[in-house]
Amino acid sequence: MKPYEADMRVAIISDAQAMNPAAANALLKVLEEPPARTILVLIAAHTSDLLPTIVSRCQHIRFNPISKKNLETLLVQEHGIDAGDAIIIAAMAAGSLSSALRMYQTNWIQRRYWLINELNSVSAGSMNRLLAFGDQLAKNKDDLPQTLEVLKSWLRDLVIAKTHPERIANHDLAAMLQQTSQKMSLTSLFAKFETIQCAQNSIQTGTNLRLAMESMVLKLSQV
Repeated sequence: MKPYEADMRVAIISDAQAMNPAAANALLKVLEEPPARTILVLIAAHTSDLLPTIVSRCQHIRFNPISKKNLETLLVQEHGIDAGDAIIIAAMAAGSLSSALRMYQTNWIQRRYWLINELNSVSAGSMNRLLAFGDQLAKNKDDLPQTLEVLKSWLRDLVIAKTHPERIANHDLAAMLQQTSQKMSLTSLFAKFETIQCAQNSIQTGTNLRLAMESMVLKLSQV
């Protein structure tokens, strides 16, 4: 449809990577002969998730995450957040200002403590406690992507603490990181990281959240 009054019409296709082959091929015909005075914007995490024929017909515009240091500055200077809290939130927000503000407003600093304590104790947890942890993760559907990233960030820091402790992201928990890292092998840490990554991939393919989280937690307790 051409714009009625405006000079241009802009159509945004979010999560373009979710298109099945039939939808992608149908869109391809539009891209080959785009309608006049119309801009189509496809949003995807990676160009590799789209058909090569679609990628070749689009102009690529990349949006990089905000650096951790710049994000800290924005949180302090523009939003009046305490410097210490800003450091913690910036480390969890993966370069997104909107995520950082939401995490601050919903007390993710306290939630991070809970997540880390649960992850550190999975090996010694009873079956009931492990299933309860998985169920709790699944219930917070909207927070789940960031929850899993926080867990991965902790595991990543445990690996880094063994060789380059000055590069850890969770600076305020440096003492706990060193203590925990000494008790775990690199093989175990890599296996736990991969377990969470596999759970993320399963969720993206439509796996039941509760089953995915319970399975993830049980595997984490065994590696």
